[in-house]
Amino acid sequence: MKIKRDDTVEVIAGKDKGKQGKVQRGLPAKQKVVVAGLNVVKKHVKKGDPKKRAGIIDVEMPLQVSNVMLICSKCGAKTRVGYRFLEDGSKARFCKKCSEII
Repeated sequence: MKIKRDDTVEVIAGKDKGKQGKVQRGLPAKQKVVVAGLNVVKKHVKKGDPKKRAGIIDVEMPLQVSNVMLICSKCGAKTRVGYRFLEDGSKARFCKKCSEII
């Protein structure tokens, strides 16, 4: 999966199309990411524990990784992600628009 935690992404499809946010966590087995403040749904919660509160809470649900695009930190544009090998043998992500290492 080319999107990692703490990347800034923009939603390109769905009810939050055009909004940007930071990735809180990735779910690579399901090809999904959870973005802060986006894809928020209401969840009804029962009181099951004395410390828990019952009621309706807002929960951020995962988005399909194909519905978000990475925002390059250098050029600030939505971009696809490529990989290249550096001189020291390590693998790094790079922006396909400005060719800078992300």
